[in-house]
Amino acid sequence: MTKLIVAKFGGSAIGPNGETIPKIIQRISDLKIDAKVIAVFSAPLTIHNEKKCSLTDIILEQGRNAENGITPSLDIVKSTYQKILEMVDDKNKENCKKTIDFHLEKAQKALDEALKNKEFANETRSQALAFSGEILMSHVMNHILKSNSVTSEAVEFESWPIVTDNNIEFTNFLIAESREKMGKIVEMVEKNEVVTIGGFIGKTVDNILTTYERGGSDRTAADLGILFHKKYETSIDFEKDSAVVSADPKIVDSELREVIQLSYNEARLAGMFGMKILDPIAIKEIVENGVDMPITITNMKNPEKITTIKRSLEEQKGHPIKIVTGKENCSIFRIETNCIQKLLTSLEKDKHYSEFIILSPFTKDGLEFSRILFLDGEYVKRNEKYLLAFDSLATITYNRGVITLIGDEMWRVQQVVSRISVKIGESGLNILNMDAQEETSRIIIVVEDSDNNITKAIKAIHQEISKINFI
Repeated sequence: MTKLIVAKFGGSAIGPNGETIPKIIQRISDLKIDAKVIAVFSAPLTIHNEKKCSLTDIILEQGRNAENGITPSLDIVKSTYQKILEMVDDKNKENCKKTIDFHLEKAQKALDEALKNKEFANETRSQALAFSGEILMSHVMNHILKSNSVTSEAVEFESWPIVTDNNIEFTNFLIAESREKMGKIVEMVEKNEVVTIGGFIGKTVDNILTTYERGGSDRTAADLGILFHKKYETSIDFEKDSAVVSADPKIVDSELREVIQLSYNEARLAGMFGMKILDPIAIKEIVENGVDMPITITNMKNPEKITTIKRSLEEQKGHPIKIVTGKENCSIFRIETNCIQKLLTSLEKDKHYSEFIILSPFTKDGLEFSRILFLDGEYVKRNEKYLLAFDSLATITYNRGVITLIGDEMWRVQQVVSRISVKIGESGLNILNMDAQEETSRIIIVVEDSDNNITKAIKAIHQEISKINFI
């Protein structure tokens, strides 16, 4: 069976004004030696107010301006693509410029509509983001690849293979409908070495443009892998500025360990709790569709450094606790246990929301209560009425931070709960809640989300891990 690699390049891989695109060209050239390649692109970065930021953030800012009656501008976006255009050779430059102008006209039209209606939402928002970011970048990269003698083609929105439901801004993948729309991209993969496509973007069966949540380009790569895994020997490759290490390098700057392999479960938990490995929903969609394909996190600067993610791992070596991570701005929702099942069913079926963890229940005054740890406090604030409708006596606690240890075989680590509890106490933090379950090999520590509590806890626990014995 022919190999297919779905390679995703995020904004940091592209770099400000496309400065690391030459490395992307080299990586794609290496990948296509032994396989067909579908390259998924996020919006590029730019420099704004002397800081790196995504063009997505620039467009969101312009959308807010439009809502407030301020005429939106694409000047920063245009200047970014003007710099990237310099990487296109003379043969392809004119067509690439026309492509940029064509898509930015669509983005400007959407912003003008937002100014007129004083509303930047739904399809207007999605169009402004897509035609200035991911879709346009995939077309520009197609011209750059052609300029480097790569046989490539970009997917047009009219032939988009990612079909979603009607939630415009926070959409969900529909596999059956997507399979019916695969014809064009299958033909493109057959005829070309590389096919480029924008991440983050979907469309409904009625051809309305939709977007995933931030980080949705990971989901696009996963969805394409799901669609193609029966036609090709498919794998997914996330190209980043480093492979996976044992904690966020921005928090822990010493004694970091390289993580060679993760299970789907470990990768999803790490993503849910703050590690920028990949969107945890991407893993969830792969598992829910019964697909088993390897995923790699590749250090684009040093491609020999990789982390492999599989459904089931072979015999594991090294420390069973692979990652220490944490999440700010969480909340805990307490509800009578006899009410929780209706809420959980609604979250899954109606909201398509899964960024929460069920904690151990407790009993008070003869009643059993369940606790749901939501990993996004803002989501809870936006949906307070919806959540409280399931139990008027339910309570919500905000400003909670969570630290967790990742490792399916954490049960092999001796005295881990007592040792990390002491270490957190020595750091001056008060543990508000600790949830440890042998069955799930999961330890969750809840502290107050204030000052730099999460950072202090992660540093303290990470330092202690290497000193704890394991079987």
